[in-house]
Amino acid sequence: MTFADPTLNTPDDLIKDGTDASFMKDVVEASMQQPVIVDFWATWCGPCRTLGPALEKAVRGAKGAVKMVKIDVDANPAYAGQLRVQSIPTVYAFVNGQPVDGFQGAIPDSQIKAFIDKLTGGQGVNTDVENLLALGQESLALNDLGGAAQAFAHVLTMEPDNQAAIGGMAMVYLAEGDAEQARQTLAMAPADSRDPTIQSVRAQLALASTAPVAGENAELEARLKADPNDHQARYDLSLALAASGDLAAAVDHLLTIVEKDLEWNEQAARKQLLTVFEAAGPTSPIAKDGRRRLSSILFA
Repeated sequence: MTFADPTLNTPDDLIKDGTDASFMKDVVEASMQQPVIVDFWATWCGPCRTLGPALEKAVRGAKGAVKMVKIDVDANPAYAGQLRVQSIPTVYAFVNGQPVDGFQGAIPDSQIKAFIDKLTGGQGVNTDVENLLALGQESLALNDLGGAAQAFAHVLTMEPDNQAAIGGMAMVYLAEGDAEQARQTLAMAPADSRDPTIQSVRAQLALASTAPVAGENAELEARLKADPNDHQARYDLSLALAASGDLAAAVDHLLTIVEKDLEWNEQAARKQLLTVFEAAGPTSPIAKDGRRRLSSILFA
């Protein structure tokens, strides 16, 4: 099938409010040139308010490879009835004048992207952004903070709300020791962001903010030597170790507390372990090994 050149579309052309009267032109005829997504929604529908903006963002991110038409079913019931829309939100994809795919209900961003990629054959994927993000992560792993910052900053000039780039840039600032700038960078991301790098930086900042006063490590170690069951001293030492970046040692001390007294201080050690795992990254060896050891203690 042959579609129109996506670069000929402007952002205003990509998304529009449709009606029953304009459906043939906006959807059926337009889909002869390129895929058209139809979002059947209503003003009173809660999930619609979640899905709609996510769909619009994904359509704009596809760089003109697909269009979107929004149909309020209360004001325009005819085509919703013909297509047997029984619940909303319902989304249909039209190609060559016919519905070819669809789904019901609000779905995660990843599934929305997969839906659009399947529809467009990946035409909307911005390989420049993907390559730059990969370069930034590789540079971070090599401790090339300058190279990482340059890659993430380049992505943000193209996609200012790209959460992976926001998290990467915050990680750069944190690695440079500039916690305040890291916090300001994280403020660019939604408060409920599930991006793993953003979550990791937030957890690391949280660890740093709860650390005991610098220089107390020797005193805490002495207290532990005198009384290995001094859970408060062990807990405070774990905070200091985590704040300094020694997450593995912090995990060891916290697991020791959990093993000896899970309920100590309202399960403070177990809760702190989850923050440390998040700071390390969910797929890191520290998190994987720590979760395995925690499970063996809890379910022994």
